[in-house]
Amino acid sequence: MEKHSLKKRIDTAAGRIPADIVIENCKIVDVYNSSIIEGKSIAITDGCIVGIGDYKGRQTIDAKGRYAAPGFIDGHIHIESSFVTPEEIGRLLVPHGTTTIIADSHEIVNVCGMDGMNYMLEASNGTKLDIRYMLPSCVPATPFENAGAVLDAERMREPLKDDRILGLGEFMNYPGVVGADDNVLDKLLTAINEGKIIDGHSPSLAGNELNAYVSCGIRTDHECTTVEEMLDRLSRGVYILLREGSASHDLRTLLKAVTPANSRRCLLCSDDRQPETIFRLGHLDNHLRICVKEGISPITAIQMASLNAAECYGLRDRGAIAPGLRADIVLLDDLHNFNVHQVFIKGEEVAREGKYLPEIQRSDISAVQGRFNVKDFSIGKLKLKSRSKHVHVIDLIPGSIVTAKGTAEIALSEEGEFIRQPDRDIVKIAVVERHNGTGNVGLGLLRGYGIKSGAVALSIAHDSHNIIAVGTNDEDMAMAVENLIKQGGGIILVKNGNVINSMALPIAGIMSDRTGEWVSEKLAQIHKDAYEQLGISKEIEPVMTLCFMPLVVIPEIKLSDKGLFDVARQTFIPIEAL
Repeated sequence: MEKHSLKKRIDTAAGRIPADIVIENCKIVDVYNSSIIEGKSIAITDGCIVGIGDYKGRQTIDAKGRYAAPGFIDGHIHIESSFVTPEEIGRLLVPHGTTTIIADSHEIVNVCGMDGMNYMLEASNGTKLDIRYMLPSCVPATPFENAGAVLDAERMREPLKDDRILGLGEFMNYPGVVGADDNVLDKLLTAINEGKIIDGHSPSLAGNELNAYVSCGIRTDHECTTVEEMLDRLSRGVYILLREGSASHDLRTLLKAVTPANSRRCLLCSDDRQPETIFRLGHLDNHLRICVKEGISPITAIQMASLNAAECYGLRDRGAIAPGLRADIVLLDDLHNFNVHQVFIKGEEVAREGKYLPEIQRSDISAVQGRFNVKDFSIGKLKLKSRSKHVHVIDLIPGSIVTAKGTAEIALSEEGEFIRQPDRDIVKIAVVERHNGTGNVGLGLLRGYGIKSGAVALSIAHDSHNIIAVGTNDEDMAMAVENLIKQGGGIILVKNGNVINSMALPIAGIMSDRTGEWVSEKLAQIHKDAYEQLGISKEIEPVMTLCFMPLVVIPEIKLSDKGLFDVARQTFIPIEAL
């Protein structure tokens, strides 16, 4: 800051000169004292709050008795999981009161390496939403799959010096941390020595193993699904990110553990948020509604959506309405429905009554377009053989990305090949490696998806984003995979040898360059066809469910391009349940 700017700020705060903007007639949510300040105005100069009191301004905005809250901060989100670009996610989220997000670009970096990270940083310049990033810590996510890049400690050093990158993203390789793996230690030290925060990801970890995980400086976790897990981590000084996304719904469960004593260690996050969910429910404004309905006081809820996240991630210039902080302000009609009337970012009005006001500047996507290197794929790779009719199956749990390790009796041909039985809800699932031309195709069996005909193929498959396909017959599965490659990634639905619906995702095969409205409408059509034409169970979200089937860091059993993986045992297992 220049001296003249500092002097202007002080002179404005002292009342010697008028402010640039004064928001008057508002009820200010004081997240420091957990109270409401009435009868005072907010003075803003050069995008900074300079005072709360009686001020004159060159521009005056009448809040008409509305509540003024600090801008909302999402503590952990993957932009790529919305299927839209950073510029577009800003357009969608800001009208809901979100002014900052902490984004982990784990998905695109696993496909494109630092080309993906650089694209996300550049694209973030095209939105008023302040997007801060966590550098992906696990690229590849695990040694049990093939990804499109390798990001080791040496390659992390320079990016971690960037002020826009706050730290190291969710450390999913918790076995590597607990086991003090040498390469993992190098990554951790790179962040520690730069004074950067490290995000956690430790589902089901407990006891001394959890102690070992936290002892290295990991300070957050967004994977808690039970009150017990949450309290266990809170007692170890871990910030808990209470998640409510499109795929995972943990907020209501975890709110049962929030008390006046521990609420300041709790943040709100979405992890993933598809456009359809945003249009239907909103973003953190929806989280706040849930909090209040579950008995959390409105101001405590707003703390979890603002101040707590700012403190956790070292964003000292925001998180409250106070002199010296960024003028990130949300005007709310009430503290029950949290209807957002206006949004200001650095003092600029950026949204009003649900509409994003600034122009959007979109970045070039050519450096991250496509990224498919599939070799030696054929329908023959989809033949699943077993030495026994008693086999392992991946059991879906509706509404959860966690799966159960099940067993079943199946029919086999004389050659020992799996035969689908229409009266049994067990179908073939395949993961086709798409980055390194290995020719790998991992095969398994999925129960509970409900598909009755045809096939589905996606190139959104966490975390390495290989191709995942599910179907009732090899012909439709092969056609879905081949057409997916031709269109450069996305989603394909096939029935009786015909493509019945598709959505192209040209950015790394995981993101669209179209609007959120287009993505939402297209996904709605795909869901409709998935349910009505393919017969997928109405209890299952047909796209997001498949996205998480290769996620070999989430219990209990998953499938990678290398085979069927038992997460608890951290080992590959055969299809046979002998």
